[in-house]
Amino acid sequence: MKIPLFREANLEQLCNVLGDTTTGLTGSEIGRYLHELGIHDPMPGITKRVRLYEALVAKQRADACANNVCAFVQRVMNPVLHVQSPGYFECKQAELNRVIAFEGFRLNDEGKFERCKQAKTISDAEEAADRLRRKLLDRGVHSDVLRFCRAELVDGNYFHAVLEAAKSVAEKIREMTGLTSDGSDLVDDAFGIGKKKYPLVAFNALSTDSELSEHKGLVNLMKGFFGTFRNPTAHAPKIDWKITEQDALDMMTLSSLLHRRLDGAAKTGGE
Repeated sequence: MKIPLFREANLEQLCNVLGDTTTGLTGSEIGRYLHELGIHDPMPGITKRVRLYEALVAKQRADACANNVCAFVQRVMNPVLHVQSPGYFECKQAELNRVIAFEGFRLNDEGKFERCKQAKTISDAEEAADRLRRKLLDRGVHSDVLRFCRAELVDGNYFHAVLEAAKSVAEKIREMTGLTSDGSDLVDDAFGIGKKKYPLVAFNALSTDSELSEHKGLVNLMKGFFGTFRNPTAHAPKIDWKITEQDALDMMTLSSLLHRRLDGAAKTGGE
């Protein structure tokens, strides 16, 4: 896919992020990554951000597209380079997303460019990069919820954010148990006590009436969760299923609770 040229003002801001004096690339890193991608380094002795801008703007002019600009950013933001400093990756990711949102792109958690709604104003760009994710972080939402619905939240897509958050709970249960069912059937298969007198997965020791009651309550909560959110969002047309930001945040907080309880649950050894 041929990516249209980035506006040079936006490209300059992108280079300001990557060449920042304190947190940006070192001069040697800039030289190495440009060389790896076959991008000419016309001014290796000047300020990092200016050096990077001159190299990338010349390259996209010569190519008549921004493909190699994107390739450079993706090389720099390869997550494997940041496994020891995930906080740094997320910080740079957010900074870059504020800029490239004006070109209709965002950088996902895999360090890849993907299309998003094009920002027209600074507030649009800030919203795309930060707003909903920040609200979820303020609530202490489980990282697995954020992992499954990051792209949808950045695009303000509450409908699909709800769907992905619900899917994330079901996926965790399947990973824990090896089951392949879904929805209410999955909950029964994994947590139902039935004639066996014990479930495949237990939320607690099930040794007292209170513990049994808690386990059954969480089972019913999970069934209600799937029935209310998973099923309608999976099957209803988007236009017919109205979800406000507040509803989406509350639902993902509930999803977070279920994830935390699943993290503390244990397989009983039963089949």
